[in-house]
Amino acid sequence: MRIVRKDLIPNGPGSVKMIPVDSDDLWFAYNLVAAGDSVLAVTVRKVVRQTKSGGKDAERVKLKLEIKVEALDYDKEGSALRISGKNILENEHVKIGAFHSLEIELHRPFVLTKDVWDSVALDTLHQASDSAATADLAVVLMQEGLANIFLVGRSMTITRSRIETSIPRKHGPAVARYESALNKFFDSVLHAFLKHVDFNVVRCAVIASPGFTKDQFHRYLLLEAERRQLRPIIANKSRIVIVHTSSGYKHSLREVLDASNVMNLIKETKAAQEVKVLKEFFNMLSNDPTRACYGPKHVEVAHERMAVQTLLITDDLFRNFEIATRKKYVDLVNSVKDSGGNAHIFSSMHVSGEQLGQLTGVAAILRFPLPDLEDIEM
Repeated sequence: MRIVRKDLIPNGPGSVKMIPVDSDDLWFAYNLVAAGDSVLAVTVRKVVRQTKSGGKDAERVKLKLEIKVEALDYDKEGSALRISGKNILENEHVKIGAFHSLEIELHRPFVLTKDVWDSVALDTLHQASDSAATADLAVVLMQEGLANIFLVGRSMTITRSRIETSIPRKHGPAVARYESALNKFFDSVLHAFLKHVDFNVVRCAVIASPGFTKDQFHRYLLLEAERRQLRPIIANKSRIVIVHTSSGYKHSLREVLDASNVMNLIKETKAAQEVKVLKEFFNMLSNDPTRACYGPKHVEVAHERMAVQTLLITDDLFRNFEIATRKKYVDLVNSVKDSGGNAHIFSSMHVSGEQLGQLTGVAAILRFPLPDLEDIEM
C-alpha cells in the first residue's frame, strides 16, 4: 500500500490518503474500513438528464464522492472492495444522503477518515505499508493428477491455478499410457507455473506432494527449463525447494509453512510468525492443556487473572459492525500488551487464520495453569 498523505492522531481522529498496489492491499483496506468511517474516492455514476425535446438522456459521469460507510463487501476472486453508504459530499449529481456504492480498485487513490484511529487500525496501516512484511511464497501443492498453485502473501493465500488430469494406473501394458498421461499433466503444471510464479516477486517456490510426485515434477521442471531455455527457472533453481505433504489439497499448506527449509526462507514474515505461534498453542493444548485456552469467555477470564502470555486473535473479530464489540477486542489486545504479553492478529485469509477461526477466532497461551477454566461455560 502506498501512503500518499497521513494526517491523524493516534487514538484520535484523522485521515489517510492511500493507493492499493496489489490484491493484498485491498484486503488490508477491507480490514481498515469500518462502519461509521468515511471514504472519499473517484467513481462513475449514471446520470439521467432532461433533453430539450422533453425526453431523457443517460450518461456516465466521473465524480468524487465521500460516503459514510454502512456496509463492505470483499470479492477475493475479483480482487475488488465495494463500500456502501450515504453520500456526505455536496455534488451536483448526487444529493447529500443519497445511497451509493464505491468500488476501491488497484492503483486508484482513496481517502479514509476515522473518528478514532485505534491501535489495531494503526497496526494494520503499518503492515500494509511495510514492504518487508510480505511472505511472497509460491506453492505448487500436488499429487498424481492434481495440482494447486497458491501465492502466499502478507495477508492472504490466493489460489492461482488448479490442474486436474486423469492418470491411468501403472500396470503391465498400461505403463506407456501412464507415462504419457503423467508427462502431459506435468506439462500443464509447468505452463501454470510459468504463468503465475514471478521470481521478481516471490522469495521462493515450493513443490510439495506425498510420495515421489514432487521429485518427479521437480526433475521434469529443470530438464524442460534446460531444453526450452526457460531463463526464469534456470536462474532461480536454487530458490525452488521440495517439501513432503500428506496430500495435494489446500489444507496441506500448513505442512508446507511448517517445513524447516521453508521457514528458514520466510522466518521474519508475519505469515511464518502466525504458523509458529499457532503450532506452539496446539502443542500446549495437547501437552499441558491447563496452560492453553480458547473462546472469548475463557480468554477474558484468563486475562482478568493476568494469565495470558500470548494472545491469538483473527482479524475477522475486528470487522464487527458493532462498534462496542470491535472496541472490546481492541481493548483486549492493548491490555494484553500492557501487561507484558504478546498479541498476534491472524489473517483469516491464511491457512493458520482459518484454523484459528475454527476455534472461535480467539485463543491464548497462559503464563501459568488455570485448571478451573474448564468449569466455566464458553
